[in-house]
Amino acid sequence: MSIPKALLCLVLTLLLLPKATSGQQQRPKIVKSGSHTAHTRITMSPAERALVDEAILVVCTQAKLDPNGSIAIDDMQARPSLPVHSPEAIAGAARAQRLLPAAKTLVISSVAQLMKDYGLTKSRSATARVQQATSRVQAVTKVKPDMEARDNASVYLNRPRAITFGTLFLAGLRSDEGMISVLAHELMHIADGPNDDLRVLVNAISDRASELTGLEIQGQKAEELTCDLIGAMAVRTFVGDSPGYESIARRLARSVEHNCVEQDEGDDEHLSPRSTIKALLALNPQLVRELVNDKEEATPKRRN
Repeated sequence: MSIPKALLCLVLTLLLLPKATSGQQQRPKIVKSGSHTAHTRITMSPAERALVDEAILVVCTQAKLDPNGSIAIDDMQARPSLPVHSPEAIAGAARAQRLLPAAKTLVISSVAQLMKDYGLTKSRSATARVQQATSRVQAVTKVKPDMEARDNASVYLNRPRAITFGTLFLAGLRSDEGMISVLAHELMHIADGPNDDLRVLVNAISDRASELTGLEIQGQKAEELTCDLIGAMAVRTFVGDSPGYESIARRLARSVEHNCVEQDEGDDEHLSPRSTIKALLALNPQLVRELVNDKEEATPKRRN
């Protein structure tokens, strides 16, 4: 029996249609540059997780004991606005302006180190993007206090030569280390620029942090975490280059202790403060060891 031509054409047409699942056409899986595939998954051992928890305890204990420790973010948020010409804001602005040149140098070296650590220095395009990022960082010249910004710091990429600091933030960062960490954070935003020139690095860091902690770190949260990591790295180098009478643990803790909050809330663009500390320390085991190994020196001894 012969098959009608119309029926034969219909069968051939159906066979040639693309396959689909659940009503949607299948797409090839895209692996971002710098991401970790399943077979290279990185996890933390129970001992490593315990060390991170111990380091967090050291940081947040120092936040309570250190007279020059940074005020917690939620504490700053609850305070009344601070005028630009208040003594605390003036002192904070002077500290930030004084430390800006050092922070710029530290950010440039930290970005270069991370690019090397994550194996992202092999392409010419990556090298060119880092050079562009470096030029943007070097062009920053000014810290601008702003009462309305309150407990925030920010950069406007259409005005890339200045970092805007809320006066509460200027007053709440009571040490050079605390100020360096926030300056470096904002400078990293400027380094990334309007075209996300360092996105390959941001993706690599957020992928690693997600695997180590189990947190979902994507989009703007990934960039914010990378900025925080640059801040912590900048402080580590700063502490190593400027020895002082205070303990190493106390000085290092100042880079992240503003995240030692009572009310632990994140948002669409940021991890919660406690999750931020967890991710930063998971990414930086050397910082964990330095905090934990130096805690005895940093804790005041009880005298009989």
